[in-house]
Amino acid sequence: MARSALLNVMVQAALKAGKSLGRDFGEVQNLQVSVKGPGDFVSTADRKAEKIVREELLKARPTYGFLGEESEEIKGTDGAHRWIVDPLDGTTNFLHGIPAFAVSIALERNGEIVAAVVFNPATDELYTAERGGGAFLNDRRLRVAARRVLSDCVIGCGVPALGKRNHGKFLVELRHVMGEVAGIRRLGSPTLDLAYVAAGRFDGFWEAELAPWDMAAGILLIREAGGFATDWDGGTAILEAGAIVAGNEHIHKALIEVIKRPIPAK
Repeated sequence: MARSALLNVMVQAALKAGKSLGRDFGEVQNLQVSVKGPGDFVSTADRKAEKIVREELLKARPTYGFLGEESEEIKGTDGAHRWIVDPLDGTTNFLHGIPAFAVSIALERNGEIVAAVVFNPATDELYTAERGGGAFLNDRRLRVAARRVLSDCVIGCGVPALGKRNHGKFLVELRHVMGEVAGIRRLGSPTLDLAYVAAGRFDGFWEAELAPWDMAAGILLIREAGGFATDWDGGTAILEAGAIVAGNEHIHKALIEVIKRPIPAK
């Protein structure tokens, strides 16, 4: 596949950060870990990876803005472009030796995601997409799964962690979805969950209370793989709403209907 100069910059930044994470992954017991909040850990590996990505991206495009999970936002002088980065999505997995984590980089232009890279160094899987150019996994073209009914589907989700709100609301959603689908999976990394939808591994996905860096790259991957990614009302304000529903045309619509069913009266 042919990559633009910008996408090459993003890929190299992700691979360089991934190499650093890969070295640390085998020695998670030796990492210096600080607690950022209940159930939300930040490691030295996390901060180091973001520093690598930030330096690589801003070296190539110094006027672009930068929004990352572990540092203050840089507004940039460009005005039209912003990098949206999660240097280590799936930190808890990483710290427990579970090989489901990723570096996520998205490029936003005038409010639209136009390029995306997701890299899991533990599996050496590199997902890439550019608007209008398709989505790829290690240079293999991706398409979302073609299943049309929920009863045939495996659906990914996020589970509210300790300290998050709406545990009860999620349990109602889960009960509704469980009654309609073949199976439900939770990876612990929304970036990878969305990449799995783009790759056809998951038929759909839903989660709320997410940050822009959890979703930005995955949104473009899914759309360029022929899928739908919206907020829970079917709109495009995903990053603002902090909630996403994804799948092919049929599963996306059906999943919205199921998760928005009213909570039964007691």
